Amino acid sequence: MELPFLHTLYRRVLTLAAHPQARVWVFIIAFVESSVFPIPPDVILAPMAVARPDRWLSSALICTAGSALGGLLGYAIGWGLYEAIGVPIIELYRMHEAYERFRALYLEYDWMVVAIAGFTPIPYKLATIASGAVQMAVVPFFIASALSRGARFLMVALVAAKFGPPVLAVIEKRLTLFTIAFLVLLVGGFVLVRYL
Repeated sequence: MELPFLHTLYRRVLTLAAHPQARVWVFIIAFVESSVFPIPPDVILAPMAVARPDRWLSSALICTAGSALGGLLGYAIGWGLYEAIGVPIIELYRMHEAYERFRALYLEYDWMVVAIAGFTPIPYKLATIASGAVQMAVVPFFIASALSRGARFLMVALVAAKFGPPVLAVIEKRLTLFTIAFLVLLVGGFVLVRYL
């Protein structure tokens, strides 16, 4: 099964990733993904690292900064605007049970739950909003966020920079398969959080 629009979208992302303003875009996407936006910044970071392998490290650090600062926005939503903004976001993504499970895990594992959510497909916005709602200490929250998101983005950018063109050739050839696999992982992250 082929989805022709995916190839068009993929090429546009690659073009944007090589654009001089790509670093601004990856920062913005990473920032808003941490609290409200559904698309992860990896989607633009990997092509950026392929297009400019000499900048993989700085691109990953910019992405990390955007994500960690955006995590503070998610935390603030949970801490002070949970009913007004947090609940609608949780309802939008149908994460009620996941939110309750996060609260229980927080009581047992504290900041480690944020570190796990920051690195894995578990929805990071859930961790940021829930951390504020349960009033987790902000400094450990920020450190766990920055380190886990940084590790993830450094790994994505390094792999893309080192193996980029051959990896991109495989991705282009099997774009539909990779897109479906990504969606399965994304949905799996939501399911995992829901049933943990």
